[in-house]
Amino acid sequence: MKLNDAIFGLVLALLGAVVLFTVQSFPKIPGQQVGPALFPGLIAAGLCLGGVVLMVRGWRVRAEAPWVRFEGWVQSPRHVLGFAVLVASVVFYMLAADKLGFLLTATLILTAMFYVLRVPLAKSVLIAIIASLLIHFAFYKLLRVPLPWGLLVNHAW
Repeated sequence: MKLNDAIFGLVLALLGAVVLFTVQSFPKIPGQQVGPALFPGLIAAGLCLGGVVLMVRGWRVRAEAPWVRFEGWVQSPRHVLGFAVLVASVVFYMLAADKLGFLLTATLILTAMFYVLRVPLAKSVLIAIIASLLIHFAFYKLLRVPLPWGLLVNHAW
C-alpha cells in the first residue's frame, strides 16, 4: 500500500505539534536557559518542518498519483494475515506485557509471527524463546532498560 506523501506529512506535522504543545508543560530549571524541553522541542520542530515539506510535495503530485494505492500483497490472504498479526502483536504487547512480563509476551508474539511466516510450530517456539532471552539480556542487562517481569517476578535475575 502506498500513501501519498501529503498524508504522511500531515501525520508528522500533527505529531510534531502535539509534542511541541506537550513540552511547554515541562518544568523550567532555574538559572538555566536550556531545560528538559529543548531536545524534544527541536525534534518536534523538525517533524513539523519535514511534515510540511512532505505535504507540499504530496500536494504537487496529487494529480499524477492517487492518494492511496494498494500493492499486490493486499490480494494475498497470507500477507494480509501477517500484517494483521503484526498489528495485533503491538496491541497485545501494550495490553499484556505488564501482567505477563516481557519474556512471556515476547515469546508468544514471536511464536505467532514465525508461525505465520510458515516456520513449523516447534521451531517457531524454540526460536522465539531464544530470541526473547537474547533481547531481554541485551535490553535489561546491557542497556539497563527496565522490562516488566509480570508472572516471572519471583524468578527475576
